[in-house]
Amino acid sequence: MQGMKLISKIVACVALSLSSQIFAETTPAETGNSKGDATKGQQIATQVCAACHSADGNSIIPANPSLAGQHAEYITKQLNNFKSEDGKPAARQSPIMGAMVAPLSAEDMKNLGAYYAQQTPKPGAAQDKSLAERGEKIYRGGNLDSGVPACASCHSPNGVGIPPVYPRLSGQHSEYTLTQLRAFRTDQRTKDVNNEMHMIASRMSEKEMEAVAEFISGLR
Repeated sequence: MQGMKLISKIVACVALSLSSQIFAETTPAETGNSKGDATKGQQIATQVCAACHSADGNSIIPANPSLAGQHAEYITKQLNNFKSEDGKPAARQSPIMGAMVAPLSAEDMKNLGAYYAQQTPKPGAAQDKSLAERGEKIYRGGNLDSGVPACASCHSPNGVGIPPVYPRLSGQHSEYTLTQLRAFRTDQRTKDVNNEMHMIASRMSEKEMEAVAEFISGLR
């Protein structure tokens, strides 16, 4: 069965984003910290990112992802994906984020990743219980009939993910998660991740995506 063949090695249901402008001036020579400086990252987050993602990374805007507790490497990678280099199109397209990351240095991206990874994520709550229950079945068991694997196989049963490749999903806004699943399905997001997510989302119905997104919003 196709579903059984896909169960191992799959990136599951969603990915993460960021937003804003004006960045700390930091050069590799100044830090030398390959893991990033959370204190310097906080300066950028407070001055720039807070408007869309809140100062501590717990976004209150459903269309913007919560970043608190997200893996540092994943945030850094996504920031890099939004950035256009040498006139080449960015791997991940977003007019807003493209403009925000343009002034960022490699160290700025690491520093932001380090800062958000240290923030405590606030638990969310699903609004539609019956929809969330349907989503839980897909998240934990997938859909073997259509070849959709369990999201938990890559993002873990409690949604904390597996760094550095598989992001934390637990408590993420359902609106944001659904938007990303749709982007994976329509091939808008394939260059910044492995093709598995396109393959998975393309096999999900709209209702399945809505259900999974709803369940994830209350997962903890």
